[in-house]
Amino acid sequence: MAKKFDLFLLAIFLLLLGSPGLGRPIANNLTLSMVSDGVQNVWQPTYIQLKSLISSDSCELTYGFLPCTTTVLGNVFLILVYGYLMFRAAKLLCDGCEILLEILGPGIIGGLFLPVLSSLPDAIIILASGLSGSRETAQSQVSVGIGLLTGSTVMLLTVLWGSCLILGKCDLESSISREPKDTKGFSLTGSGVSTDIWTSYAARIMAISIVPFIIVQLPAVLHTTSQSRIAILIALVVSISSLISYSLYQVFQPWIQKRRIAFAKHKHVIAGILKHLSVRALGRLLTDDGEPNTTVIERLFLMIDENGDGLLSPAELRALILGIRFEEIDMDIEDAVDKVLKEFDTSCDSFIDIDEFVRGISKWLNEAKHSAEKQGNLVHLHHFQEQTKKEHHLLGGHVDHFGETVKNPVWNAFKAVMMLLLGTIVAAVFADPLVDAVDSFSTASSIPSFFVSFVILPIACTSEAVSALNFARRKKLTTASLTYSQIYGSVTMSNILSLSVFLGLVYFRDLTWDFAAEVLVILIVCIVMGAIASFRTTFPLWMSLVAYALYPFSLLLVYILDYVFGWS
Repeated sequence: MAKKFDLFLLAIFLLLLGSPGLGRPIANNLTLSMVSDGVQNVWQPTYIQLKSLISSDSCELTYGFLPCTTTVLGNVFLILVYGYLMFRAAKLLCDGCEILLEILGPGIIGGLFLPVLSSLPDAIIILASGLSGSRETAQSQVSVGIGLLTGSTVMLLTVLWGSCLILGKCDLESSISREPKDTKGFSLTGSGVSTDIWTSYAARIMAISIVPFIIVQLPAVLHTTSQSRIAILIALVVSISSLISYSLYQVFQPWIQKRRIAFAKHKHVIAGILKHLSVRALGRLLTDDGEPNTTVIERLFLMIDENGDGLLSPAELRALILGIRFEEIDMDIEDAVDKVLKEFDTSCDSFIDIDEFVRGISKWLNEAKHSAEKQGNLVHLHHFQEQTKKEHHLLGGHVDHFGETVKNPVWNAFKAVMMLLLGTIVAAVFADPLVDAVDSFSTASSIPSFFVSFVILPIACTSEAVSALNFARRKKLTTASLTYSQIYGSVTMSNILSLSVFLGLVYFRDLTWDFAAEVLVILIVCIVMGAIASFRTTFPLWMSLVAYALYPFSLLLVYILDYVFGWS
């Protein structure tokens, strides 16, 4: 931590080296008697610098004291320094949110603040690109904002997505990755990554989040440019509404997830009990007609009723469930006993008589039969158990407990708030100088600012990429699901939060919307990767090649559309 802080201070110091100073010129023809009296000062707007790198000629100091330059190398230096500072700001925001998430759990923190704050550096840079200066200046610099918006989405869904697949790959068996087994090397079809079903839901939400892009581009598609401002306003309203809806979903999603996982566990208990009883039964549980065999079920009741009192007690149910040994799931035995007792005990006397047992088992058998019929298979209890096991696997298997292992939560909460505050301040202060440096570099190098911001700025603002890659290396279902959910969530927030800021700038500053090629790239990448991730939970290694190929394809497509076909 101290080393990172030292690097942070070093970046600030390097900027201060470019500050203007006071001095008195000494001419060659001065006599020795003409020594400075220490009072007479002459303003000399020079810099402690190499003139070939940084020069103040025809450039305006940001905030009146931060250095500027008109040279290529000088702007590269400034972009690196400002980019590093923005990266540190994004890292502070990310780390602060994660600490609060450990203390307070998902809910408001994980569902609302964490996604918003993780996208804050992008939003601030976009805001800085079109907020300062005249309307003409804003129109020129706003291409930096659209470059960042497009570049962040493309980088997350291509380079980062493919890298996480390579780092997190495990052997694929029966279309599911076997964690952490990785013996097949770089087999394009034999190794890959599996995620839970919640990750697929996150990908679908990401695909839906492109709707505002479609709305804002409709006037150009329909050749009704006079309606462009109305389309921008509608897209802005839809984008803000989507942001609110997505935040609410994120807040309540953990509760929904817990309920669904609990239900999946209960179904798995049902399947395990039925399979266990079918092994112990002196006969078939189903008749030739596929109906529950009440005679066999009654015999089972007598076998389970150890004391022969005609009633099954909670202790006898517990012994039955313990004998099944649910090793593949994190089973709460007492909770399983309570659920079975509540479902069977219609008389509410905390015991299960033979009639209640027959009705309950018959109901379970009918559910298993209907489940098998929906899958187009023959009725088979083994199939039902495998199906419930797979459903539990797709749902992620467990829900973490928050706040129980955090030491000194008050101090850590204060530390997290300070990190969030510092990260926000640093991002707000250095966003505008970074935009100016990118714009100046574009002018000096004759490289369009869109391509500069497309490639460089997402790296500076996406600190979660490091944590995503670290999670992927663990080669587990839960960490892979968390990694890809984080990627899809970041893209969703970029598509709604960052776009809301950008649309607000364009509308209220009366700027021209002329980004058809950039919007097309976002639509193509989000639709392709969203389609891949929305309808499957296992990704073979060859899909990383598809993801990687989309990155140069995006750059090439924008160049061809804008500079060959003249879209922009």
